[in-house]
Amino acid sequence: MSGINGLNNRITPAANRTVRQPDTTHSKPGTSFKEVLESVSGRPGILLSKHAQGRMLDRNIVLDKGQVERLNVAVEKARQKGIRDTLVLMDDKAFVVNVKSTTIVTAANNEALKERVFTNIDGAVIV
Repeated sequence: MSGINGLNNRITPAANRTVRQPDTTHSKPGTSFKEVLESVSGRPGILLSKHAQGRMLDRNIVLDKGQVERLNVAVEKARQKGIRDTLVLMDDKAFVVNVKSTTIVTAANNEALKERVFTNIDGAVIV
């Protein structure tokens, strides 16, 4: 068969199809959107590359919860501006972060900042 009749034979009416119900995520009342998103994606906020872990150990860079939250906010601001790789200046520390993967690529403290040259970034956020 050709023409419209041939086409009609290949179309399955919607009434014969099974409808798949969307997956539901049950959360406690008062759970923030961020918490739900992280539980669904299974991914926390900022991640560390192996290189960044080494730099932070070598340079004795330790972040408290407040600083991690400020870093997350800075990365989100960079994302909203369309920045791909950002320099985040916070207190006496600097972090180069890949915004798409939300991963710290490298970290520097006051001593390492003396050179004052950062490459492979397309934006900066100061917090």
